Amino acid sequence: MKAEAISVSQLNRYIKELMDGDMLLTSMIVLGEVSNVKHYSAGNQIYFTLKDENSQVSCVLFGSTIARLKVQPADGLTVIVHGRVTVYEKRGQYSLQVFFMEPQGIGALASAFELLKEKLKAEGLFDIERKKPLPFLPEKIAVVTSASGAVIKDILSIAKRRCPLTDIKLFPAVVQGALAPDSIVEQLKKAQAEPELEAIILARGGGSLEDLWAFNDERVARAIADCRLPVVSAVGHETDFTIADLVADLRAPTPSAAAELLIPNLEELLAGLEEDFKYALKQKYQNALQQFEYLKGQLQLLNPKAILERGYSITKKNGKIVKNATEIAPGDELETVFAMGRVISVVKG
Repeated sequence: MKAEAISVSQLNRYIKELMDGDMLLTSMIVLGEVSNVKHYSAGNQIYFTLKDENSQVSCVLFGSTIARLKVQPADGLTVIVHGRVTVYEKRGQYSLQVFFMEPQGIGALASAFELLKEKLKAEGLFDIERKKPLPFLPEKIAVVTSASGAVIKDILSIAKRRCPLTDIKLFPAVVQGALAPDSIVEQLKKAQAEPELEAIILARGGGSLEDLWAFNDERVARAIADCRLPVVSAVGHETDFTIADLVADLRAPTPSAAAELLIPNLEELLAGLEEDFKYALKQKYQNALQQFEYLKGQLQLLNPKAILERGYSITKKNGKIVKNATEIAPGDELETVFAMGRVISVVKG
């Protein structure tokens, strides 16, 4: 008896029903290495491949799950995922819908960190030549950090103490979890779009390697590198180090230190300018005094009295100086002026 043909849709639907009804496939725990990560912000989805040395499987993360993740998927990261196998009937493809994901130990994160660091280093993103100088006395600074954390309060306090003239503008960002990289990139773009801003502090408080992982994201690193404004990275405590620190124009050990590096102490600055002014004024006075003495000497040389004191005399006729013998005739009365006294005489010839 010849079997009746079924449609492709019926086949895919049958397979889907089989998988949906399999208790094992609805709750899977899988270990593998992440690769081919793709973010789709419009649909708030992340697609990636989970692989081992022999096989691979497509995985997907949706918005509600992404928000709960401590660490988002990154190429080269070894993770343990919990999810269910789903079938996309239209294409006859199956994938793993991930509900939970965590890195397999700190070693996996460290490995992913090194992989990205070497990649960006080879592209020149850490080169000294591309570092932008910080403004001397910035009037307006952007701070990309959490709106609710202690970081922004500390920076505002330091700015008020060191230079009340400096305006601090907060660009609130998510700084932890899978949503953090996109949020940080967005706020960096907003900050550099404002023409009056002169520099950016990218900061968050301390935490574990997982807590700070958003600052080891490739998208964040490239956003910092592409920023038109100088970026000071201040992530975690002094001993913490991130990819953002390497790409930024300056790395500060703490957010408070970033504020102190970027915002001069106005009192110290003014005190220094007062000393510079005293020195400049003294130099100007000494130069003017030397010039005065020189001009005084030149005037002394031109002083008619000084000429007379050297043995010369001045002859006058009718009060006017006689410069040529043809100006006088016999019988003229002349006045001869010496350095000391004068003589009246009559010309005989």
